[in-house]
Parts: sequence; C-alpha cells; structure tokens
Amino acid sequence: MRIFNLIIVLFLMLSIGKAWGQQDPNYTFYRYNMNIYNPAFAGSSEGVEFVLGLRSQWAGIEGAPESQSAIFGMPVGNKVGLGVSILNDKTFIETQTWMAVDFSYHIQLNDANRVYFGLKASANSYDANTQGLLTYGVGQDGSLMNFESRFTPNVGAGIYLKNERYFLSLSVPKILTPDRLQEANGNAFLGADRLHVYLAGGYDFFLGEKTKLQALGMVRYADASPLSYEITGLLDLAERFTLGAGYRYNESISGLFLFKVSNGFQLGYAYESAWQRPIDGIDQGTHEVFMRFLL
Repeated sequence: MRIFNLIIVLFLMLSIGKAWGQQDPNYTFYRYNMNIYNPAFAGSSEGVEFVLGLRSQWAGIEGAPESQSAIFGMPVGNKVGLGVSILNDKTFIETQTWMAVDFSYHIQLNDANRVYFGLKASANSYDANTQGLLTYGVGQDGSLMNFESRFTPNVGAGIYLKNERYFLSLSVPKILTPDRLQEANGNAFLGADRLHVYLAGGYDFFLGEKTKLQALGMVRYADASPLSYEITGLLDLAERFTLGAGYRYNESISGLFLFKVSNGFQLGYAYESAWQRPIDGIDQGTHEVFMRFLL
C-alpha cells in the first residue's frame, strides 16, 4: 500500500511538470473554441454566438487540471466583429482567470473567400499556492517564499481565412510573457509565461446531399517546448448529428459527438484518453462538455 502511494506521488510530480510545460489548456473541441486562440474569429459567425465549455482532465486525480470557458461573439455592421472570452483554469496549485476582448475586421477577397484580421486585449489574474508544493514533494527556491498573486495585461493578434469548404487560422493570443511558476528537475522556480503560436485549418468533403466529412488539424508552438499537433475527423450527418475522433501526437486519442438540439442550440461531449497509462486502476481520462447558442 505504501509503495502504491509512492507511485501516486511520483505520477503527480510528473503530471505537474507536464501541466506547467503545457501552460494553456488544449481543447478537444478546439474548432468550436477558436475565439480563445484567435481574435479574428470574433463576429465571423452569421449572427450572435455564445459558447460554453467545461474540461476536466485526468478525472479521479485530486487537483488535476480543470478549465471552464465562456465565449461571446457578434458581427457589428458589415465589416467589424466584436467578442468577449473568459477562461478559468486550475492546475494543481495554480489558478488563473483570463478575460479578453476581441476586435476583428474582414475583407472580401472574392465571392468565395473572406479574410479576417483580429486584435485581442486581455488581462490575466494568476495565483499559485506555493505551500501546496510540499504536498507533491516539489522543492522551491527562495524567490517563491513571498509569492503574491499577479494581475497582468496582455495583447494578441490573428488572421483567419474563411471559405465555404475550408478555413485557415494563424494566431498569437498572448504576445507578452508575464511571470509564473515553472518546474524543472523536481524544483519549482519563478519563470515566465511562454509565447504560444497556433496554426489551425480544416476542409469539408461533401459525401452526399446531407453528409460531409470534416478534416481538421491544429499545430501548437510554445517557446522552448516540443511542437504539439493533432488531427480530428468529424462526420456530419444531416446537419443534426456529428461523430468524430481525434489524435494528439504522442499524447492522447479522443472521441466526440455533437447533437443539434434546435436551429440555435448545439450540445457536445468528448472523451480523451492518454496515450500512455503508467498507473493501472486510475482514471486518466479527460471529459469535455460543449454548448453552443446561435441567435
């Protein structure tokens, strides 16, 4: 029993390192949460859009990452889009709430293509319970003894190409790199947030009058971290049910479905399983719930 508890502690230490290296949450429903990554998506829908998301990672492990998000976007006039996004994220000893306002402007390239340019202004409230490091056996340097919560502004930018059959997105949601905790070799220290760059795209293959296959992908680059990328396939049946699967390279596989309850209301659920399972008997699955309202 004592050996099992030791294994749990070691696993949590490894998990902390991975979570800190990740810094920002990875959504399985990234296609429907693009406003978080790219401000150019603000107002790109046909009307007012409101999206709610909930992600619980490594269910069953106390203190494991949890994220809640809320996104609002709407077109203003013929060229402008506005949006607001809120992301609350908790990872073991870290808690942060990120609030952003998005502005977009689009240009009609031709009958089929439209390009959006976006700017993001945001503020982040970040706190870390450094006393909790003792729980996981992680050491800390002297700079963390009087660690205080931080409230920091930030800016971001992005570009989004939209077509009836495909899209392409490139963005940097947070250009500035404020202070935050980092971990290396079992010790915590005061470091800096890393610059994240997101490249995403998708293409729709029409298989029939009311059936289409959506091929999606996203590449995430974080400064001084390995490149992360994933692919997702979605089968849309009669614009009512959508079934899909995803693969994040060397990290996880996932299954998801969406159901169109009404013309303006869509529900979704995804389950993600870690590619490697170092501890048997512990649920390392990730649950994600998605709700979308269109007005």
